[in-house]
Amino acid sequence: MAMTSSSRAAIAISMAVQNSSLSKLQSFNGIFAIYKKQGPTSADVLNTLKKALLKEAGVANPNPRKRNKQPLKIGHGGTLDSNASGVLVVGIGEGTKMLTTMLAGSKKYRAIGELGKATDSLDVTGNVIEEKSYDHITKEAFEEKLKQFTGEIMQVPPLYSALKKDGKRMSVLLKQGQEVEAKPARPVTVYSLSLQDFSPPYFTIDVECGGGFYVRSLVDDLAKALSSCAHIKELTRTKQGQFTLEEHALKEDRWTLTDISQALQPCPKPSGQHKNAKKAKSRHMPTPSESKGEIILIC
Repeated sequence: MAMTSSSRAAIAISMAVQNSSLSKLQSFNGIFAIYKKQGPTSADVLNTLKKALLKEAGVANPNPRKRNKQPLKIGHGGTLDSNASGVLVVGIGEGTKMLTTMLAGSKKYRAIGELGKATDSLDVTGNVIEEKSYDHITKEAFEEKLKQFTGEIMQVPPLYSALKKDGKRMSVLLKQGQEVEAKPARPVTVYSLSLQDFSPPYFTIDVECGGGFYVRSLVDDLAKALSSCAHIKELTRTKQGQFTLEEHALKEDRWTLTDISQALQPCPKPSGQHKNAKKAKSRHMPTPSESKGEIILIC
């Protein structure tokens, strides 16, 4: 059956809209914040976001093995545990280069802990490995002990973490049944630490810290200093860098080109020297048509 003029017009309009959406997506260069819910890993959340954006732009599933020919380059700046929720900063395009500042910058968390029970993962997802009394702990004693964990302190990272041994995550090695030694204590910074609620066995604390800090380790160390034990039941990142949970973190129903374009913090403009170097490099890169329709992002 011959295609009618109205059908051809509809197809042309659809293709024009698709090309416009793809061009808009490819123009994104910067960072923004999304809300990560409890359950999925940070990598899972990032993949969901990427698929949503590519789908809206009308891009078929790209080949994940061709990393240099991906139509979209995206990354996050600071892993949240699967059991944690809150602000996850995302870099897109050239913005992926800005993510190192997110790793080193200030972060704020709200943690709900439970006294009297310690787990192997230091949070509610792990197996209980120790139980101790907590009846002797008063609110005053708890608040006084917080002072010991404020400022520049030494902290041992948890075994179940994204840190690596021989190129593999320690958490993965542990789940495979392999023995893993704890990393040595390292200096970390706690800018502020306060008790928000004390209803034993539960307590709620707010903490602002620097890069490389683990709230799970803080709760574990704090309980030990109080001659008890504890683990985290809930953890929420309320701020990362300039991004706050209330003002900036986009929930999943707002993972759209329009919402992200409005929330995007653009990359700083490159210097003239950087522009010339980038142009010289781009002359040696294939064009989109030479790459079978896939856009190569030079980041």
